[in-house]
Amino acid sequence: MASNVSNPITIFVGNAKPTTGTPAAISLLKVFLACKISNVPFVIKKDPQVVGKLPFLLELNSGCRFVDPNAFIRYSCQLSSFGISARLEQEFLLEWEEKFLFNFIENNLKTSSELLSLVDSRIKNEWLKDGFSAAEIAIFSDVFNLFSILKDSEKSAYPNLCSWFGKFKMSEHVQSALSVYNENTKELLVRQVPTAENVKVSTEALFSYDPSQKVQVKHGERNILITSALPYVNNVPHLGNIIGSVLSADAFARYARARNISTLFVCGTDEYGTATETKALAENITCQELCDKYHKVHDEVYKWFDISFDIFGRTTTPKQTSITQDMFMKCHNNGYTISDTMQQLYCEQCKRFLADRFVEGTCPKCGYDDCRGDQCDNCGQLINAIELVSPRCKLDGNAPIVKSSTHLFLDLTKLQPECEKFVARSYENGKWSSNGYTITKSWLSEGLKPRCITRDLKWGVPVPLPGFEDKVFYVWFDACIGYVSITANYTDEWETWWKNPDHVQLYQFMGKDNVPFHTVVFPSTQVATGDPSTMLHHISTTEYLNYESGKFSKSRGIGVFGNNAKDTGVAADVWRYYLLSNRPESSDTLFTWNEFIARNNNELLANFGNFCNRMLKFTDAASKYAGVVPNPSLELLTDPNLTHASLLSDINALLAKYNSSMESVHLKAGLRIAMEISARGNQYLQESKFDNSLFMNNKKDCDTVVFVALNLIYLLSAVFSPFMPSTSSSICQQLNAPPRTIPDTFEFDIKPGHVIGYPKHLFSPIDEKMADFWREKYGGGKQVE
Repeated sequence: MASNVSNPITIFVGNAKPTTGTPAAISLLKVFLACKISNVPFVIKKDPQVVGKLPFLLELNSGCRFVDPNAFIRYSCQLSSFGISARLEQEFLLEWEEKFLFNFIENNLKTSSELLSLVDSRIKNEWLKDGFSAAEIAIFSDVFNLFSILKDSEKSAYPNLCSWFGKFKMSEHVQSALSVYNENTKELLVRQVPTAENVKVSTEALFSYDPSQKVQVKHGERNILITSALPYVNNVPHLGNIIGSVLSADAFARYARARNISTLFVCGTDEYGTATETKALAENITCQELCDKYHKVHDEVYKWFDISFDIFGRTTTPKQTSITQDMFMKCHNNGYTISDTMQQLYCEQCKRFLADRFVEGTCPKCGYDDCRGDQCDNCGQLINAIELVSPRCKLDGNAPIVKSSTHLFLDLTKLQPECEKFVARSYENGKWSSNGYTITKSWLSEGLKPRCITRDLKWGVPVPLPGFEDKVFYVWFDACIGYVSITANYTDEWETWWKNPDHVQLYQFMGKDNVPFHTVVFPSTQVATGDPSTMLHHISTTEYLNYESGKFSKSRGIGVFGNNAKDTGVAADVWRYYLLSNRPESSDTLFTWNEFIARNNNELLANFGNFCNRMLKFTDAASKYAGVVPNPSLELLTDPNLTHASLLSDINALLAKYNSSMESVHLKAGLRIAMEISARGNQYLQESKFDNSLFMNNKKDCDTVVFVALNLIYLLSAVFSPFMPSTSSSICQQLNAPPRTIPDTFEFDIKPGHVIGYPKHLFSPIDEKMADFWREKYGGGKQVE
């Protein structure tokens, strides 16, 4: 092919050779091929100002500069020698190469096999009939590296490409261009396969938790016992229930374990009481059948949310009966129970005393006309059923009469002095949540009164006292004892957890309506037994999580319930993140679909996910590090004037705040700080001017940035593990590193030479249009089964 260019041109290239197969190398090959095929003389000069993926071209006789290799191909190749039809076809192919083929390669939008198949399908036999075209030069350059590294047996899958590629490559001009190309590029690194043998991680950072092994109290060390409020077996838990107790408790349990603290996390279904009888009657099944059904439902929901109970038990067990009766008898024998006759509502139609949940009416406190017989859902006040205005039997709707019945009471009046000492001590040492302390002080200030602990029911723990054989214990006397019996079903050494106040700290999680039973009734019961008991150290309570413009309602099916979350197709970790970041710690919060989607797209995807994926893909690339962690410059790391030192200082300050927040069970703050650590990582990359140019022109600095950033990602896997455990596990897999502890300071625990795993996206975008769809679907009015 004749030349349009008579005088030599100068091709300016950067100091660092581009790696074969990269956009920069492909661009160089295009220029070399165009020059050799068109007989354009050229010289190559190094220029440190040349950066990025394109060489810098200069035509000496006119001073015309080219920065686009395809523009140079058009200029140097005589398209005018082709007929009009051929010229149009070649221009069309060149445009296709620019917009699609090269774009796919540059942005990693397709696999190698997909790219080769694409080219194979477009090749035509007449491509070489009239000589080398600009389009063919461009396309050959694009596929040269991809096709050359294939085995002969693999090349046969692309017959058209194989034939054309072989003919094109045989040309003397092409061979000459390839020789120059090889001198000015470097070979693509071979991606090392991550194995156990090429893991180089500090053993001091490793964290292991084996749920199949029984957690034991470690003498001489800190031990934490965690409970979350036992859910009733009368419906599917909604998001407010989940964040109010089990999810919050799980986040703290995972944090404590990651700090290498011996931690036992227990929960289970609360299966006795009137709520169970009421629901069983409504579903026309036995109480036991109801308990079996909803225990399974709760268990499945919590497993999907990745709640890491050491045991998820239930209260309808022989151990619950024996431990409850034993604690009661000790209270009774120690003089802390009294009997009294009380007025109760009695339904003459049903011929039975009506327990709290069998009665409804108007609240005497706030006037709410759908008030339960034990507590008002509107104002939250505890009441006695006999106080209801216009009471009615829930079983038949008739108005009950008042009738006497003898019951047993826990003498809280007698126990108040000891209870007040406990509250003062525990509040000070355990740093209770403010709403928990406020509610407790309100009860104590009003003066504790004897509280009835028996009911005229069949479904419950029998009262082991003559004269009370037809009664069972009130659910709020034995419910908290459920924590103890569930632990006893977990380990025969349960007393080392529950009768070990000097070596075990008890953390309890619940919604605010459960506070008095955990801070007054149960601790008073423990005192009354006379046994040394592990008593409440820290109480973590929440306000209400509301749904869109109203409240979640179990009875009306309004809002998102545990099984609904799974049905959306959104990963459990995204739900965990949103609920914990929106945790109603000091005031009510609101669940909205718009915010849910925004948190995923703007925070998880754009901040956390972007930082991790960007750095892991960069390290993974065969044109960069081929998966091997580089050796940093100690000189750069220790220079106080550079970005590396300021990053380390900032991360250590944030990590200290994170640990302080988590120790105080300020989970929302802890999660926010974890996101700040991730954001600081993104800022670090910006400050370091991290991109392909840094790798090409300042490899030592790039090595240091990559080394530091990968270790920061490892730290992020730890600090996010309490909140998003599956995401944390995915990061560790992508790093080819075992789970790590949450440290006090940021350390470089991944060492040079370590081979990372294969990167993948941590999060997926959610279409904003889904907000309307989900709002319509879960807006209420349909009972959740």
